[in-house]
Amino acid sequence: MQIIRRREQGFTLVELMVAVTVGLILLAGLSTLFTNNSNAQVEIERANRQVENGRYAMQLMTGDLRNAGYYSEYDPVELSVPAALPDPCSLDLTGMRDAIAFAVQGYDNSNSLGCLSDVKANTDVVVVRHTQTCVVGAADCEDSAAGGPFFQASQCSNDYELGSSDKTKHFQISATNSGFTLHKYNCTATNNSGSVADVRRLLTHIYFVANNSVGSDGIPTLKRAEVVSKGGVMSVQIVPLAEGIENMQVEYGLDSDSDGVANSFGTTVNDAEWGNVVSVKLHLLARTLSPSLGHTDTKSYVLGSNSSGQQNVISATNDKYKRHVFTSLIGLPNVAGRKS
Repeated sequence: MQIIRRREQGFTLVELMVAVTVGLILLAGLSTLFTNNSNAQVEIERANRQVENGRYAMQLMTGDLRNAGYYSEYDPVELSVPAALPDPCSLDLTGMRDAIAFAVQGYDNSNSLGCLSDVKANTDVVVVRHTQTCVVGAADCEDSAAGGPFFQASQCSNDYELGSSDKTKHFQISATNSGFTLHKYNCTATNNSGSVADVRRLLTHIYFVANNSVGSDGIPTLKRAEVVSKGGVMSVQIVPLAEGIENMQVEYGLDSDSDGVANSFGTTVNDAEWGNVVSVKLHLLARTLSPSLGHTDTKSYVLGSNSSGQQNVISATNDKYKRHVFTSLIGLPNVAGRKS
């Protein structure tokens, strides 16, 4: 039997080099595809966070502004307007009594409030005042241990409370949930007794844009200063709300004929006219929290009108951040409803 021997053959060096080259090309293509997909995913997440922060900031402020001027059954129209704007940072209860006549109060591109720090230049500050809609201690509300200050409005029309010419007997404010003496509708006319009127938290919120979120991280952030009391001790606490909010501009709608509808809008309001603000145009400029490589922001952004009535244009920054404008017209139903 004849055995046929064959020589074993493998790949030549050239064939191996060609195979390796093709493999490297495929690997490079897959790596590039993976990198591009990862970068695209990062950009999508960056944009989503920017939009969510802007929407959250707008939603939060819109809800607070719509509650502006709510003081349960009490109508602050009877209060005399102070000769000068009240200081929102004041911890004096007497000053806070006078201040509730101003449901909103604003500062155009200015920080003249001593309780604020790190305020971003050329951004607005707006103050919102109202009580909580829930009653302290109710199932849907925190108890008094969470802090105040607290507000009680009388519903009693006898001569001891609402029937009195002394306006200080129409409502009460205290740093603690104690010492309240006002009554509900079922009060008596002779000995001023009856069910105790509801107590609610009195809220003073000051919204502003800060240069940094925490420390000196360089992330512009919408923050809120709140006048609070714990154990009867009054203080101002600053709370960060939404990162990436780079600018805030506010226009105020003035009702000049007492029909509850704004007749004109402006960025500045005379001191005596703040009680006639029935709506607000809120403009927020949100940016991404981190730069996008390969992107340069050459756009200009319009945030309402300025004090001259012209478009308030925020010039291009030529940096690597992407930006988006959020705008909303917000009615103040508690103020407008009393006028109409």
